[in-house]
Amino acid sequence: MTLPVQVRPTESAGRRALWLAVTAVVMTLVLPLAGVVMAIFALVTSIRAIPALRSIPKPVGTAVAGIVLSAGALLVSTGVTAMQFYFGDELAAYTECGKGAGTVSAQNECVERLERAMEKKMPFVQPGQLQFPFPP
Repeated sequence: MTLPVQVRPTESAGRRALWLAVTAVVMTLVLPLAGVVMAIFALVTSIRAIPALRSIPKPVGTAVAGIVLSAGALLVSTGVTAMQFYFGDELAAYTECGKGAGTVSAQNECVERLERAMEKKMPFVQPGQLQFPFPP
């Protein structure tokens, strides 16, 4: 009978950091506010994994990849969350408009209203310059 191999927590720190970073990326795509929290947690875990991996002769590539992924997820999720809060009223009005739009022309009218409302909040965009290539 063979005994199971026991992995010390230090040896799995890099894999854990990488999995948390991948989870942060997924959470960023699904729910950006949760992505912010998960990315911060993954970033801290990845940074703490580097000294742990160096204390034993293990490569730190997985922890570095975790840092890169979680930092990218943190930037994207923070930006998307900030945009959602900034344009919250406009997006809520678009959602309400879309609920009552039963035809394609009515849906297009909702998109145009959203574009005009967002242009009013962005002083650096000229009227008529903002056009979505697809419905948001």
